[in-house]
Amino acid sequence: MITTEDEAREWLRALPECDAMAMERLELLVAMLAEENQRQNLVSAASLDQVWLRHIVDSAQLLPHVPRETSTPWMDLGTGAGFPGLVIAALRPECEVVMVESRARRIEWLDRARIAMGLDRASIAGQRLELVESRQAAVISARAFAPLDKLLTLSARFSTSDTVFLLPKGRSAGQELQDLRKWRHVFHVEQSLTDPQAGIIVGTLADGKGKIG
Repeated sequence: MITTEDEAREWLRALPECDAMAMERLELLVAMLAEENQRQNLVSAASLDQVWLRHIVDSAQLLPHVPRETSTPWMDLGTGAGFPGLVIAALRPECEVVMVESRARRIEWLDRARIAMGLDRASIAGQRLELVESRQAAVISARAFAPLDKLLTLSARFSTSDTVFLLPKGRSAGQELQDLRKWRHVFHVEQSLTDPQAGIIVGTLADGKGKIG
């Protein structure tokens, strides 16, 4: 379990995806986040004291669950302040990352951060998920976006049998998975590295769409 800012940075530096340029991009993101948070409530002010743990590593811990040869795009649903979308893009700048966010001020922030960090392969789908044009995604992530059943209902049209879902769910992960009905899936819960009481739902839908009936 990672518990301090120093441990968070050390864990990041050990990631295969994290080189000196990636750390520079993440340092810039942290600085921009602190500044922007004074204008709009992107994240809780208290969490900025542990930003590397609570936001950067909490997002980056999804990467080890995705094989490096996995194709793109990576779709991040309800990106909000950019977690995990901007972090993934910072660590994998060659990867097409599509961040779905409908709130105008968040869209402006995401685009400004993306440009400042030089993330040419990252983009923002600035509309509600229901209105985003269907496409196949290699990875679908969502952090605190919607209850699991609703999330799958909204996102299944972007998935194939190979699409990896990475869904940080906090304390509710195990219960949400246990309560999931009417979906054929190969999901399990991974322990979060940043919160002893949190879990990440990881896996695929059995036939891409996964809905029973």
